Amino acid sequence: MALACVGLVTSIAACGSSNDSNSGGSATAAGTTAAAAPAPAVTVSKDGIVKFQTPAAGSGKGLKLGFIALGDSVPFSKLVTDSMKKNAQAAGAQLVVCDSQLDGQKALDCAKSFKSQGVKAYLNFQVDQKLAGAICKAGPQVPVIAVDIEQQPCQKAFMGAANEYAGFIAGEAVGKFAKDKWNCAYDAYVSLESTASVDASKQRMGGYRKGFQSVCPGALKNEKILDADRTDTARTKMTDTLTTLPGQKKIVVVSINDDGILGAIAAAKTAGRSGDIYLSGQGADPSAQCAIKTNPNWIADAGYFPERYGEIGIPYLIKAAKGEQIAPKLLVDHQLVSSANIDQLYTLKGC
Repeated sequence: MALACVGLVTSIAACGSSNDSNSGGSATAAGTTAAAAPAPAVTVSKDGIVKFQTPAAGSGKGLKLGFIALGDSVPFSKLVTDSMKKNAQAAGAQLVVCDSQLDGQKALDCAKSFKSQGVKAYLNFQVDQKLAGAICKAGPQVPVIAVDIEQQPCQKAFMGAANEYAGFIAGEAVGKFAKDKWNCAYDAYVSLESTASVDASKQRMGGYRKGFQSVCPGALKNEKILDADRTDTARTKMTDTLTTLPGQKKIVVVSINDDGILGAIAAAKTAGRSGDIYLSGQGADPSAQCAIKTNPNWIADAGYFPERYGEIGIPYLIKAAKGEQIAPKLLVDHQLVSSANIDQLYTLKGC
């Protein structure tokens, strides 16, 4: 998230059951420098991207709105929650916030409470896509805007990450690094994904592959797919994965969020292999910003700006609550983030 996490920003958050895979692509042998074939031109759609906007003062007066938060224990999600609160207050609306704590059943209880409280429209940033139908049924029959994770069948709009585009720009950036540094003769490609947030994971990580392969074409070498979108899970699974790659010094690691990247860094450090992994993440929230700036192996990230999610979610939720038509996609205009430009995009603290 979104699912920055969001989640997003990404921000996606979940610890699904283990469903890891390991596929070996047609790899160039480690240590060789065979010339890469010319990369085909690849683009992804930016349809649905909207601009951040401060809601008009008084535009939400008299409205009781709801927000099912992903989990305020997740830094990305906490920024999203704070932004929703800030912008609801600016609009003069009452916002009922319910923290689902990364638990689909708790999100179900949140929806039930919204029904009893007379909420007129709500935003839903809950993690378990499989429970979306039950949550829709349990909640009030009012306009719903999904945040970073699909919430069918009741969502009127999806807001948050332009998943494929965000993955593409970060994948392309680490692909350019691999081409410039090694002429695409990398050793392995490790993808940290999420089985719980099915659609977001498929789109975002698929965008990564398109972006990377637009620069380094051909089958991904020694591809490892891990269900590892939380820091602890990623640390454990990356530790195991590194043991399957002995002596490999050029390991590309991409993740559905920055939590996964932080876990991979911890695993590599413990194994004494910090210099063997080259990283690309999603979110660029404060939990990762100093590492993006100071770790030379953190090549790229996609900025999600969760601290501004309320500048999309609240204005459009107010319109929906008033019966106005809103677009089915309300997507963030992501920007590529690296050590070269992070100081221009964010005010860093404690680095």
